[in-house]
Amino acid sequence: MIGGFPQPQHLHQPPSDCPVCGVKLHVTRLGCESCGTELSGRFASCPYCSLTPQDQKILGTFLVSRGNMRELARELGVSYPTARQRFTELLERLGLETPAETGAERAGSVDREDVLRRLAAGELDLDEATTLLG
Repeated sequence: MIGGFPQPQHLHQPPSDCPVCGVKLHVTRLGCESCGTELSGRFASCPYCSLTPQDQKILGTFLVSRGNMRELARELGVSYPTARQRFTELLERLGLETPAETGAERAGSVDREDVLRRLAAGELDLDEATTLLG
């Protein structure tokens, strides 16, 4: 089980994007393991089905802990701000939240002092601060 979601051992996770051109793939065939029946057509996709195992763990832990972000941080072994950031990124990948931009990010620059202040306050971990300072 990954993040509370059962994972059959014999199935592989399908890609979500075309390996040739990068466009989102869609489901066109379904099959019944019991009787061999196959359906062909264009079916609605599930945004949760293409989550990575790490994303499934984040979502499963969040749901099981009933939204307790501190429990999520403990389970992931990261700081509270890092857990919040990873959950925000998951919501963005699912299309449930739009990426938030600060004024500095919109302008294409990063306020070095602000990043260092946020790092010292524990709002960012070292990897996030390094990425921002780039």
